[in-house]
Amino acid sequence: MNDELPDGKPRGHGFGTGPVFLASISTILGAVMFLRFGYAVGHVGMLGALFIILLGHAVTVPTALAIAEIATNRRVEGGGEYFIISRSFGTTIGGAIGVSLYMSQAISVAFYMIAFAEAFTPLSGWFLATFGFPFDPRIVSLPATLVLVSVVLSRGADLGVKALWGVAAILGLSLTMFFLGSAPEDLTPDTVALVSDLSDPDPFMLVFAIVFPAFTGMTAGVGLSGDLANPRKSIPLGIMSATFGGMIVYLFVVAKLAASAGSQALADDQLIMSQIAVWGPIIPIGLAAATLSSAIGSILVAPRTLQALGGDQIVPFRSANEMIAAGLGDANEPRNATLVTAVIALVFVVLGNVDLVARIVSMFFMVTYGALCAISFLEHFAARPSYRPSFRSKWYLSLFGAAMCLLLMLQMDLVYATVAIVFMGGLYAMIRRSRSGVDDLAAIFHGVMTQATRYLQVRLQKIPADDWRPSVITITSRTFDRSAPMQMLEWLCHRYGFGTYLHYIPGMLEPSSFQESRDVQARLVERMKDRKGAIYVDTMISPSMASALAQSLQMPGVSGMENNTILFEFGAHDPANVLDEVVAGLALAGVPRMNRLMLRHGDNFFGSRKSIHVWLTWHDARNANLMILLAYILLGHRDWSGAEIAIYAAYPKREVQERSEELHNMISEGRLLITEKNVLVIPTEDGIDFQRLVEARSKAADLVLVGFTTERVERRGRELFERFPALRDVLFVSAEETIRIE
Repeated sequence: MNDELPDGKPRGHGFGTGPVFLASISTILGAVMFLRFGYAVGHVGMLGALFIILLGHAVTVPTALAIAEIATNRRVEGGGEYFIISRSFGTTIGGAIGVSLYMSQAISVAFYMIAFAEAFTPLSGWFLATFGFPFDPRIVSLPATLVLVSVVLSRGADLGVKALWGVAAILGLSLTMFFLGSAPEDLTPDTVALVSDLSDPDPFMLVFAIVFPAFTGMTAGVGLSGDLANPRKSIPLGIMSATFGGMIVYLFVVAKLAASAGSQALADDQLIMSQIAVWGPIIPIGLAAATLSSAIGSILVAPRTLQALGGDQIVPFRSANEMIAAGLGDANEPRNATLVTAVIALVFVVLGNVDLVARIVSMFFMVTYGALCAISFLEHFAARPSYRPSFRSKWYLSLFGAAMCLLLMLQMDLVYATVAIVFMGGLYAMIRRSRSGVDDLAAIFHGVMTQATRYLQVRLQKIPADDWRPSVITITSRTFDRSAPMQMLEWLCHRYGFGTYLHYIPGMLEPSSFQESRDVQARLVERMKDRKGAIYVDTMISPSMASALAQSLQMPGVSGMENNTILFEFGAHDPANVLDEVVAGLALAGVPRMNRLMLRHGDNFFGSRKSIHVWLTWHDARNANLMILLAYILLGHRDWSGAEIAIYAAYPKREVQERSEELHNMISEGRLLITEKNVLVIPTEDGIDFQRLVEARSKAADLVLVGFTTERVERRGRELFERFPALRDVLFVSAEETIRIE
């Protein structure tokens, strides 16, 4: 189905597949083919040159497949590669890549026009004899650029596309005459040089870096996306046929060059193809046609990229965005963007040498291709239902293409690869600051993280855990008048476990209560961002705390682990009914046999966080290991950096020796990372006041861990948690699982 405007008119000029193919193939078979492929075969031999072609297409083929895939998933509008990237990665990342891509395209106009002037070097002798001064390529390139810009400005893309047909015909004729010709006998080698026989050939990666731009033209036709009647059909068909067609032509060119001339002749004469062709002058003419067609492709594509950047408000100044985004006529010709591109191109044409800039430009093209392959790979991995391209590449090809882009960038030129990456990062940071609240990096990986979480959850449920780690859930309605419970949950689940924090909203599930829950959840998420917390936050609407707790206890762990621990809380100044409600919840939490933690917090807010006291008693045969593990988990958080754990073991006199040996054996075997001086075994008698003993030893501790059991809660109720009033913050612990310290 064709993509049309709301009034039924075709988009832009309504081009078909032909212009996409022509713009791509004429850029692929361009200046590098005529000027530098003889040099490549001369320095690395036939086999090396063939490997360069295959290595280059290890980047371009996955990129072409990725573009074809992404272009068939959504309506592709003006802006070509920039539109595809920005609508997949977001306009912040897309803008950073788009600016770099645009500069590459704009400077490419100058590069091709300078190469166009090189086609006239065979006339340099005549020029010197006629005018009396040496030939300067700028004598041709500067006026030719002005003429090209004037024609595009006056006639638009329609004339430029028509010109592509003419230059493509000349290009085809020059290649035909090259393949039909043969070199003079003095150049023809006795045998084909499979490897170079030069005495000091250039390194392979240097030759690759020089030749690689020959393969980068396959996306030239993508820039016409806004002028295509059916981009979902024309872009994949056009660029794929141009990519594979260009690769085949290059393979034959290398074979013909290697069979026609020796390594030295190939390396010395940049227009060696003219000595092989049936009619020599056709090669400079073909070079002129190829470079001119490439320049036409760039002068058509670059302004449309800039126009799309302006439409997305990427340029820092509003007036500049409006100016470059403005189009002319029904076809939305980017007149203003073309003028800006022309100025940039003329500046570099006047400089006359873009070798230094061309190396950076090649890096930016490589970054663009890597980004496109990465998009395709991430979309495959994320498996979003909205991603339904009619043409599909393979995820491993896209991953391979992205990896090859990065590897080859670093191999080609480490300095310029670093410059390109740093420049892109700087652009992203600048655009990011201008768009508050937009974080495209997070958005990119949202689908990937969702898919990874789904896979891991399924796998975790099937694989039994060999060791215990906390998966803690807490539910409270008192979220916004205290922070100790959330803080404790963060500490317990910072590194070793996973925490789920639920804010309880009393009532029935109705539109008003549901909207309230969404508003509260948004506040909780923002609080987590501010605190840089690593726990999952949500809300729970239920008629009563008992029903909310019953629902929460049956919730699957969002991490893929089943919740194994629940954290209750109450404040030292809370009324009695709060503690009664919490104690009732403890009994309910015992049904699914979850470990239970009761945090009693006061005004101290864990003090200076330098001391944790663990009290073990004759009641804590099951609780001891959990209490010790929790203490060490807390110690692993940076907030408790430098803190010490003291273990007090209060046992009847008859058990003191046995318990002391157990603790000391655990210390000596390294199972308890604590010094002997911080372990104290206290013999107790029936008449001892345990409460006074604990308060005397631990009243200055920042956190005290004390065990409890279900039987004692049933017998003593809330009184059990009101003990030790002289202590600061207390974490009561009851283990329902058998937990070992390995």
